[in-house]
Amino acid sequence: MKKNVQALNIVMKYMLLLLFWIVWCTLHSALISLTVIEVLRRRFPGGFRFYRIAYNLFAVVTLVPILGYAASLKGRPIIAWEGMLRIVPILLWSVGLVFFFTGLQRYDLFQFFGIRQLKGENTCSVLTDDCTLDTGGVLSIVRHPWYSAGILIVWARPLDAVVILTNLVICGYFVAGAMLEERKLKIQFGRQYTDYQQQVSMFFPIRWARDRLYRER
Repeated sequence: MKKNVQALNIVMKYMLLLLFWIVWCTLHSALISLTVIEVLRRRFPGGFRFYRIAYNLFAVVTLVPILGYAASLKGRPIIAWEGMLRIVPILLWSVGLVFFFTGLQRYDLFQFFGIRQLKGENTCSVLTDDCTLDTGGVLSIVRHPWYSAGILIVWARPLDAVVILTNLVICGYFVAGAMLEERKLKIQFGRQYTDYQQQVSMFFPIRWARDRLYRER
C-alpha cells in the first residue's frame, strides 16, 4: 500500500511538471502570436516598443521556478551516457554549438532582445537589421539554427524520467514555435518564403545533405 502511495505521488509530481511546462509553452507562444501583437500594438501604440523586452523578461522569470521544480524531482538516470556512449553528448554539444554560433552571425540580437524596439526603430518578423529575408550562411542549410541547437543540447545530459519528459515538451515547443514563426514569415514574404521552405530543411540539413550527395554522384 505504501509503495502504491509513493508511486502515485511521483506520478502526480510528474503530471504537475507537465502541466507547468504546457502552461509556460502556451503562454510563451500566445504572447508572441500575431493576434496578440496586433491587439497590443493598437491599444498601446506609445508603449508597444517596450513589449519585446517585457516579453523576454516575463519568459525568463516564469521559467526559473519551473526549472527549479524539475531539478527537485531529479531521479536515477535511465541513460547516463557512460563508457562508449560518452561520445554522444560531446557530439550533441558540438553540433548544437555550431548551429547556435553560426545562427548568431545571421540574427540581429538588438531586435531579439528588444533594444531596437526601445529605440523606436522598425522591426519585423525576421531577425535581421534591415527586415529582409536572410538565406545565407547557416540559414542556407537549416531554417531555424537556434531551435536546432536547442533540440540537440537538451539531450546532451543524463536522462532520467523528468529530463526525458521535459525534453519531449521542450522539443515539441520548438517545433510549434518554429511553425508559428513561419506563419508570420509567410505573411510578410509570401512566395519568397514558401520557396525557401521547399529548398531548406527546418531543423536539420537533410535537403542540403541530399543535394550534395546527388551532386557528387
